[in-house]
Amino acid sequence: MMVRVTVERVTLDTSTSRFVVILKEEKENRWLPIVVGSSEAQAIALQLENISPPRPLTHDLIRNLLETLDAKVERIVVNDLRDNTYFAVLGLNMDGEFRDIDARPSDAIALALRTEAPIYVEGRVMQQAGISADHTPRSRRDIEPIDFSAPEDILEQLNVDLLKAVQEERYEEAAKIRDEITKIKAELRQNSV
Repeated sequence: MMVRVTVERVTLDTSTSRFVVILKEEKENRWLPIVVGSSEAQAIALQLENISPPRPLTHDLIRNLLETLDAKVERIVVNDLRDNTYFAVLGLNMDGEFRDIDARPSDAIALALRTEAPIYVEGRVMQQAGISADHTPRSRRDIEPIDFSAPEDILEQLNVDLLKAVQEERYEEAAKIRDEITKIKAELRQNSV
């Protein structure tokens, strides 16, 4: 059984300094955090913020190619978790023929957002790695609970602002935002000691 999800946000895990995409189950209070690279986080965040880059990014190019070839992204599915690595497939409709194409979840999510395709997680993957409303991991894996408290929310917003500033080539402002992020991270580390 597949579970429909939405992209709730892209955030920075301050404990590991890695970007995380948070998928939220539509009908339940469960979330699936997926670690992604910085460029994929940027591609997802830009789309969530409805920011159009001056030139097409890779995921925009893929969308444009699919449209030119009359192929449609019907859905994406995060369909497996092996050795702490998530797997996904793009469900494409090409001339009435449905094909599943292997993809990294980060790329699949970025493309789904650009094509307005629904996003699903295989039920057993959500059961294995999903985090419930009480932030309790559903598996024995060491999944860090996501802390939605104020400092992390501020960091999340600052990271979005940083991505925007860099994309818009406002480098002086980006440097100030970067310095503020560094300051907050240092305070968080000091408070956790």
